[in-house]
Amino acid sequence: MKLLRPYNILYKSIVAPQAAFRRSLQGTLFVMQVQVRKLEGSWDLGYALHKHTLSSVYLGDDEYGHPRFDTTRSEPGEALYQLKYRADWNQVQPLAAQVQQSLLPLFGKIDLIIPMPASTVRARQPVSEIANELGKLTKTPVFDDIIVKAPAPEGSSQLKNLHGREAKDAALEGRFSINPSITNEGCWNALVLDDLFDTGATMDAVCKTLRTYKKINHVYTASITWK
Repeated sequence: MKLLRPYNILYKSIVAPQAAFRRSLQGTLFVMQVQVRKLEGSWDLGYALHKHTLSSVYLGDDEYGHPRFDTTRSEPGEALYQLKYRADWNQVQPLAAQVQQSLLPLFGKIDLIIPMPASTVRARQPVSEIANELGKLTKTPVFDDIIVKAPAPEGSSQLKNLHGREAKDAALEGRFSINPSITNEGCWNALVLDDLFDTGATMDAVCKTLRTYKKINHVYTASITWK
């Protein structure tokens, strides 16, 4: 039975570096170097395309006293950086296609895609855009409303400013809940998609929450990069 979208609807190296080739919907050939790594956590299986930053050299401070760095990113890392911080939405299709080619064959059957809830408010969310494009490429429904994230308590530190996994786990306790938006009967395999995998605290909290939903079977995870 086909799953229908509602009307509103630490890591281990496993693959040597490889050049992945694919064509965009317009027929343009893209080449992206990837080095897939396995992500360990409470999910059934998880992978990321490449390390985000390969090197970063301090160049000194600018005239305003801000530090300057010469940063080299992996190809997926640079594409993600351009998407998130330069609003280059042309990076969405190549990144989604890279996930489709390099990561999806490593999983079992995927019935639905769930973008990781955003940590920063944006008019357009990069992870949701990649998830929706991946859904189009694979004809897989995308559910961006199954996981509900509650606001952080007023005055609390941002997750990225907390040090250590225990502090992050504590900050995320009780922050996620389920919106039971799957209308079909049965159990379905979910792919949780994120942009940058760091300690895995958020991914772990989301996947543990998903496991409380009786309509979710296997939980897979995919990330564009790892930190």
